[in-house]
Amino acid sequence: MARFRIAVNMEFVRSADLDFRKGVEVAAKLGYQHIEPMVHTGWGLLSEVGYFHSFSMEEDPKLMREICDANGLSVASLSAHSPLMKPEAAVSRLTRAMVLAHFVGTDIVNSDEMLQPTWMDDDFAHHTMRYTLTRVEQVAARHGVFVCIEPHGVFTKTSEGLLKIVNLVPSPWIAVNWDTGNSYLAAAEDPYEALTAVRDHVRHVHAKDIDFEHADRERGKVTGTPVGCACGDGVVQWDRVIEILEPLDRDITLSVECGTIDQAERSLVFLQRLLRGRLADG
Repeated sequence: MARFRIAVNMEFVRSADLDFRKGVEVAAKLGYQHIEPMVHTGWGLLSEVGYFHSFSMEEDPKLMREICDANGLSVASLSAHSPLMKPEAAVSRLTRAMVLAHFVGTDIVNSDEMLQPTWMDDDFAHHTMRYTLTRVEQVAARHGVFVCIEPHGVFTKTSEGLLKIVNLVPSPWIAVNWDTGNSYLAAAEDPYEALTAVRDHVRHVHAKDIDFEHADRERGKVTGTPVGCACGDGVVQWDRVIEILEPLDRDITLSVECGTIDQAERSLVFLQRLLRGRLADG
């Protein structure tokens, strides 16, 4: 049976213009034990002036551990979304993210295929992603880190398309990060049937709910969205999600992806009630 953990993606403090350190402090005060930091290469202006939560991989990796340890939190996963169809960017970015993941004690790095260039047809795109994932998988296997692809783009909006990318390089280290909100908004197939189809590959979940107005406005018109509403306030049938995942014999992190601090607080309360007795943390 699956053992669940609840984390929060650091996007929840983006609307509050908080940096990584302050965002971690807020997550701890809300009662979270695990977080999903966003990481980037280079020196982002907004992060450097303290207005954005993403953590630069140019920093000493021990700094992330120090900040988390000081607040009693662990890193459940890293959000390292990289353009798989742009290997000159994705290979380096994902490689560095996996090394950082190993250092800070997580075995999950999340990504998606991101945007398809206008000059690249579908066959070319998949050949390019196969090259990227071949390079990435070698590092993943060496460090024991899962690279988890989520439904968010034109190819991954269906379970068939998601599995096609995951299986471009046959390896247990290429897996799925299921995004409950993106799969609902894409409306390419029933989201619960799609989750069932990819379940055996799921290692991580973005717990993203979609409010009813958002669903009415965008469902079937987009393939994903940055953040959702508080878990339990929207269209996602969480009991069905847990029922589908429960047969998996491994730890599964539900990382809340919402837009505000208040939503993160309410999401934690909702998920703790939903998962009572099934949490790995007791």
